[in-house]
Amino acid sequence: MANRQALRELQSRLADRLQAAKTQGVTASWLAVEAGDGKYLFPLNQSGEIFPWVGAQNVPYTQAWFAGVANLRGGLYGIVDLASFVTGKVPPPRSELARTESRLVALNSALEINCALQIDKLTGLRHPEEFTDFSEKLPESPEFFGHSYVDANGDTWQEINLQSLAQQAHFLTISA
Repeated sequence: MANRQALRELQSRLADRLQAAKTQGVTASWLAVEAGDGKYLFPLNQSGEIFPWVGAQNVPYTQAWFAGVANLRGGLYGIVDLASFVTGKVPPPRSELARTESRLVALNSALEINCALQIDKLTGLRHPEEFTDFSEKLPESPEFFGHSYVDANGDTWQEINLQSLAQQAHFLTISA
């Protein structure tokens, strides 16, 4: 029970900080998330609301990475399993415990696509000065990948341009 309360408090603090970043100027550049084995950075101006995991209604004859549709605050959203989409692998089954840390990060409404990315864990907001090194996008990387950043712990974080992602034909074509 204490873990659930701590997660709710973290989500509330992140939501407050995201709102402050939008209204008071840039205090962070990215929302940091983990999905599968990857660590990703979403630009704040392209990220939308963060929701706790809700059961998605399965949609037949869709790609394995398309988790289904869900009602989020009265809107119908397509749910994409980010780890599965990026790796191209079938998503592994998640335990109920893992689901408690899972979140849905909606794309900003300005992108005009009702979609939320299923991630395994929120890790907070990140500032550019928190990273010790970065590398340019590799030519063979997907179009929606940005720079890769290395933090003080040596972990590599991949920036994902959500606007570019929302325009990819592969992302928009959910039929199997």
